[in-house]
Amino acid sequence: MKGFRLAAPGERLSILCLGAHSDDIEIGAGATILNLIARGVRLDVHWCVLSAPGERESEARASAAEFVSEAARSQIEAMAFRDGFFPEQGDEIKKWFESLKRRVEPDLILTHRGNDAHQDHRQVSRLTWNTFRDHLILEYEIPKWDGDLGRPNMYSPVSAGALQRKIDLLMSHFGSQRSKQWFDPEVFRGLARLRGMECRAPEKYAEAFVANKLTLW
Repeated sequence: MKGFRLAAPGERLSILCLGAHSDDIEIGAGATILNLIARGVRLDVHWCVLSAPGERESEARASAAEFVSEAARSQIEAMAFRDGFFPEQGDEIKKWFESLKRRVEPDLILTHRGNDAHQDHRQVSRLTWNTFRDHLILEYEIPKWDGDLGRPNMYSPVSAGALQRKIDLLMSHFGSQRSKQWFDPEVFRGLARLRGMECRAPEKYAEAFVANKLTLW
């Protein structure tokens, strides 16, 4: 299958990364981001975590900083919207999205899958599409005990090295999550292997996305 390339080595690519919680972007798209940087794409990353109060803000900022440490440019934002109550905070989160729209003009937006079982994830996805209506948006997936993994239609093959670094950084930075049964290297590697099998990834691993709308030239 002929691949669709976002950017060639040496080219610049502006990415807006949106995550409801402090580890979401890393879990859903971390290896893709690391792989783009390793391929020589000059990334301009705007990384936004909407719920990162207290200890989780420190985790979010430290992790994001390492994931984008070799990007051409990066900016990290961490907000403190109440975890688990995003639908009830719709007005305030919508205002934040509108202010974000005035500050960024990305080539690509990475956000939550629209039919994710977590209400916060769905709200972020809905407002992403509501706010950015003329952008390339890819929705990433988050494995969890809800058992809500879907059928992605876009794959990002990643190197074994990029996947290992993603897992290492996740386990290193998110001490608050290590007690959760699903927060486990085998879960992250297993999902990447499954997605890699589905797209015949050269190094066996991939992250998968839902692409609701694409323009091909």
